[in-house]
Amino acid sequence: MTEITPLDAAHAAMEAAPQDDAARLRFYERLADGELFVLLAKEAEGDNIEPELFELGDASFVLVFDREERLSQFVGREAPYAALSGRIAANMLAGQGIGLALNLEVAPSQMLLPPEAVDWLSETLGHGPQETEAHIEEVSPPGGLPEVLVTALDTKLATATGLARCAWLAGVAYSDGTRSHLLAFAGTVPGAEEALARAVNEALVFSGIEAGALDVAFVRDSDPLAASLTRVGLRFDLPEPEAPAKVERIAPGSDPKSPPILR
Repeated sequence: MTEITPLDAAHAAMEAAPQDDAARLRFYERLADGELFVLLAKEAEGDNIEPELFELGDASFVLVFDREERLSQFVGREAPYAALSGRIAANMLAGQGIGLALNLEVAPSQMLLPPEAVDWLSETLGHGPQETEAHIEEVSPPGGLPEVLVTALDTKLATATGLARCAWLAGVAYSDGTRSHLLAFAGTVPGAEEALARAVNEALVFSGIEAGALDVAFVRDSDPLAASLTRVGLRFDLPEPEAPAKVERIAPGSDPKSPPILR
């Protein structure tokens, strides 16, 4: 049975509802978050890669696949390739008049993304969060948030393996009288704050909510705010990295079927 990848599923949903902007945004989000295998003109030299360019119609395209097996199936021979995230591929090609030829002839998600679509994706991913300071006076259960945003957050945080232990979504009131919603992370790995804030911002952007806003904070377990969030917040548990496989070392001579060799 042919595997249906997350990109296949997102593409099918987009094709089934061509007027649904949210479905189209979710496809682009899956494309940006996923790993793409890029066909190269020659073997990579360190960090330098040269994608193979194809002229299709009036534009140039780079061939990309969301599975290594799909690239092999299309090429039909050994060929150099590079594995990049969709966001890196879009940023690499943006502004050069080059599009993406996705899964051509090997998957239901085959399509041509023209250069303007690649430029749009790169520009959208470049809109990062803004840093501000505010004093929280009240924390309350989240309310009134579109289900599409909650689902987008759940999907996005599932890709943030090992960056934090968990996050809580809650309503907040600030000392200046403004109210908002807050996603607060706990157990954050040092240096991962920017990546997590950007991930939340992308979940908001790709959910299709116009003029939406969501604040992000990072708390310690000992902070009073963490206790309040535990009581009223909606919790998201982030995936933990897989532990390295434990190698059982057998002492020489302990296995009667495998006596030690004397030399």
